[in-house]
Amino acid sequence: MTAVQHGSATARETAQPLVPGKAPNETKVVVAMSGGVDSSATAALLADQGYEVIGLTLQLYDHGAAVGRKNACCAGQDIHDARNVADKIGIAHYVLDYQSRFRDDVIEDFADAYLRGETPIPCITCNQTVKFRDLLGLARDLGADCLATGHYVRREMGAHGPELHRAADPKRDQSYFLFATTRSQLEMLRFPLGPMADKDATRALAEQFGLAVAAKPDSQDICFVPNGNYAGVIEKLRPGATEPGDIVDRSGTVLGRHDGIIHYTIGQRRGLGLGGRKGGAKEPFYVLAIDAEARRVMVGPRQGLARSGIALKGVNWLGAGALDAGGREVEVKVRSAAAPVAAVITLGGRPGEVEVRFKAPEYGIAPGQACVFYDSGQVLGGGWITAGG
Repeated sequence: MTAVQHGSATARETAQPLVPGKAPNETKVVVAMSGGVDSSATAALLADQGYEVIGLTLQLYDHGAAVGRKNACCAGQDIHDARNVADKIGIAHYVLDYQSRFRDDVIEDFADAYLRGETPIPCITCNQTVKFRDLLGLARDLGADCLATGHYVRREMGAHGPELHRAADPKRDQSYFLFATTRSQLEMLRFPLGPMADKDATRALAEQFGLAVAAKPDSQDICFVPNGNYAGVIEKLRPGATEPGDIVDRSGTVLGRHDGIIHYTIGQRRGLGLGGRKGGAKEPFYVLAIDAEARRVMVGPRQGLARSGIALKGVNWLGAGALDAGGREVEVKVRSAAAPVAAVITLGGRPGEVEVRFKAPEYGIAPGQACVFYDSGQVLGGGWITAGG
C-alpha cells in the first residue's frame, strides 16, 4: 500500500511510534472498527504505517433488527462495511457477539435512568464497559501492544504519564464522552485521529486509501434507538413506564397531565402542550424538575433552570495527583455540545463525590448527564450529575 499524503509529508514519515522504542512492524495493534469512516480510516492509516493491525467489530444488538437501519453504529450494515474495509486493506478482522453484555451494561441502565427521572448518556456507558473495558481485555488476550479507536481526542505524554486532551478540531472533539477512561486504560489506548484538522481531512484520508465508506454519513441516533424514539424502547423494556401524572408549576398548581415521565427531560421546551403562561404572558414553559416517585413534571420560566452549582457522583480523576481539599479552578462542560465554562471543583462528602460551583449560572442541567473537567484542554476527569445537585 502506498503511503498517503498527510500535509506536506507522508503519514508514515510524520507519525510518532504508537509504542515508544518499538518499530511499527514489531507492534501489534487492535483497532475497534464500527464500520464508520473514522475507525476505518484509523485501521487503514495504521496498516499503511506498517503496524500489524487486527480489526475487532462488536455486534451489540439484534443483527436482524439492525439491518438497514441508518444513522446508527454497530448495526448489520456497519458490520458488513467493517469487514469490507478489513478485506480492502488486508488485515485480520473478527466480529464478536456482545449483545448480552451490551444489553446488561448499557440498554438496561438506559431504561432505568429514565424511570428515575434522569437523562442518561448511553455512549459514555458503552465506552466505560464493552468498548474499553471489554475490548481492552480482548486486545490483551490477543497479545496486542495497544488498542486504537477512531475517537477525536488526543493522548499526550505528560510528566506523570499519558494524559487525555481535547482533539485538535473542537467541533469534532469527543473528550466529553471519554471522561470515564481510567489511567490504566489510557496506558494502552491510542487515538490516531485526534490531531486531524477536521472531519474532511479524515474523509480525504479514507478516499486516498480507496475505502468505500469515505462518504458514509456520521451516526446521529443512539445505536439501539431507531428514529430517535427512545420512549418506545423504554416501554418495551419496562412495561408500565408510561404511567400518567401531573404537570405542575413551581407552586404545585396542576397545569395539565402527561403520559409518562420518560417523555421529558430537564430544560425541555417543546412538546409540553401547555402554551404560554397564564394571564396572557408569552414567556414559554420549560421542564424544571422531574419527580419520578410522584410521577410529577414541574415546569416554569427559563430562569427557573439557572443553577449556581451541582453535585457529582462516580467521579473519575485523571489529573496529576489528587484533587486538593481546597478546590481547584477549572473549566467544565455539562453537556456534550456546550462550551466549557469557568467553575471551581471541590471534594464532596464521600468518596467519588465532587461539588461544582459555576462562576456564572448554568441552565438546563439534567441529572444523569456528565460534567467533565478541563485545564487548558487537558481532561482532568468528570462525574455524573446527581438529582440532589
